[in-house]
Parts: sequence; C-alpha cells; structure tokens
Amino acid sequence: MCQVAIYPGTFDPVTYGHIDLVKRALEIFPEVIIAVACKSQKKPLFTVQEREDMLKKATLGLKGVKICNFKGLVVDFARKQKVKVLIRGLRMISDFEYEFQMALTNRKLAPDIETIFLMPQESYSYISSKLLKEAAFLGADLSSFLPKFVERALKQKINKKIAFGDN
Repeated sequence: MCQVAIYPGTFDPVTYGHIDLVKRALEIFPEVIIAVACKSQKKPLFTVQEREDMLKKATLGLKGVKICNFKGLVVDFARKQKVKVLIRGLRMISDFEYEFQMALTNRKLAPDIETIFLMPQESYSYISSKLLKEAAFLGADLSSFLPKFVERALKQKINKKIAFGDN
C-alpha cells in the first residue's frame, strides 16, 4: 500500500480549501508532500519561498505534512520522491475538464503514477486563489477564506504592487 501522496500546486496563496484537502489526504495517507510549483503559467504573486513559508505556517500541527518545491513535470518530481500518487482537488464541475486532461496526460507520461481527486468541504468548493486575489485587490474581507496571516500578506503584496504602479 502507498504511504505517501503528493499534493502539487501553486498555492498562490494558500486557502482554507487547500488546507481542507491536505487534511482529507491525511485521512488516507500517513504522509502528504505539498509540492509548490516553481514555474507556472499562472504567474504567481508570491515567490516560491513565500508560498512555502505560508504553507508551513498554515499546516503547523498537521502530522505527516512535508512541504517542498519542484521544477518541471510533477510526474518527474513524484518519481524522484518515489511516490506513486498525486492528489488533486476538484471544487466545481468547471475544474473537472482541466483536471481530467492533466490526469490523463500524466498517466500517459507516467503510467506508474495515479491521480486521486478529492473534493473540499462544500463551504470551500467555490474558493480559488485567483478569485481571492481579485477580491483582495478590491479591499474585501477575506478572513473566512484565508488564514489571517495569509490575508495580511496578500493585502501587503497587493498594496505594494499598487504603490509601484505594477497592477
């Protein structure tokens, strides 16, 4: 039986939905590696180190969590870690097509690695980092979506971008 799973993503920033999926994965696997993507077409707001630090703080007290980053294909990273399972989250039906394509592509690239889809608690099913960044830009209270320290970091980062005209 597989003892370790990898939960890859950009986590820009980490949300309560991400944390919920980590907890769900820990119900199945004794160890979950949260793998922060270094390079992403999403153009993250936070650096890799900032995202790792936020994840470490957000998952403090969760036994079995390891956080690291990776470059390149997640299946290559999984092989280096000798892990056979990837965890992916499905929030809404709109996630399904993209996640299904990615899972099938990964299966073609690495038939020895399986993808397991987990759904977050209903109250987190509509949360996306992209949407929260947009809401933060408009000054929304995000305390029900993000840990307080993440909300502060997000608002500071956005205010800095606005101050430097980089929006």
